[in-house]
Amino acid sequence: MKIESMEDLFLEQIEDLYDAEQRLVKALPKMAEASTSPALRQAFEAHLGETKGHVKRLEQVFHALRKDPKKQTCDAMKGLIEEGEDMVSNTDQSPVRDAGLIAAANRVEHYEIAAYGSVQAFAKTLGITEAVRLLETTLNEEKKADEKLTNLAESSVNQEALRAASVAK
Repeated sequence: MKIESMEDLFLEQIEDLYDAEQRLVKALPKMAEASTSPALRQAFEAHLGETKGHVKRLEQVFHALRKDPKKQTCDAMKGLIEEGEDMVSNTDQSPVRDAGLIAAANRVEHYEIAAYGSVQAFAKTLGITEAVRLLETTLNEEKKADEKLTNLAESSVNQEALRAASVAK
């Protein structure tokens, strides 16, 4: 798609996010299964439910634009998910893996925060108020997910990983 206007840019970015969120719907159950921490597993499972909601909100944005929902391959999310998969395959199931999974998930959240912040700003500029509202809701959920993961890492998982690594030596 050749981008020639703000409308084109907005649509291209929404299509990219639509693909990214659908990829996450597939990846989050695997991340939950790879976790040893019950709290981390629960966080991934809870965010899976939110992510399914993000997909539905993006579909509402498409409808507000009078467009059919369409995906454009999100190479960034593909790469971030691959990094998470590498973490799982290169780390024994342990608190160290949990710490690595949180780091990978934080990267995903930071990408999404940046992407949703940008598309929300585009929607404001274009005067698409319904999209602004929908995207703001998702942006706030992404920020909360990032904060929850960071708090989990700092309150328990990182220390558990440090202790587990010390015991293993």
